[in-house]
Amino acid sequence: MPARPIARRRLSVTLSPLSLIGCIALGLWFGFVAIALTCWLIYRAAGPASLAPVAALLHPTTLPSTPPPAPSNVMFEQYQQNLYQHEQQQRLEQARDSNRNLANPTCQFWLQQDQNAPTDKSRANVLRFCN
Repeated sequence: MPARPIARRRLSVTLSPLSLIGCIALGLWFGFVAIALTCWLIYRAAGPASLAPVAALLHPTTLPSTPPPAPSNVMFEQYQQNLYQHEQQQRLEQARDSNRNLANPTCQFWLQQDQNAPTDKSRANVLRFCN
């Protein structure tokens, strides 16, 4: 059997200039609306508080300038907090490992609570009752 020849069909598209102009105008309008909506969503997500430094640069007389916190002070506070947490962790481990606390039922209860569901309250009670 011989192969059939492939018949190519012609596709004729006719566009009127008025519909072409209307489609382009509609596309430009939707593009403008999409850009405006995107800018509004970014403004809402960023919030006015995060845009205050930009506003201060644009209008320096409208917002009072406040000096930023010193980075060394923040780092020192983090260091102190880490030091305190490390010291508290060592005290908790000493309370768990101490043989003297085996006879104290209140200490045993709070040690078990701290082991099952560690919270600030359970840690504070372990340090309070297990010394």
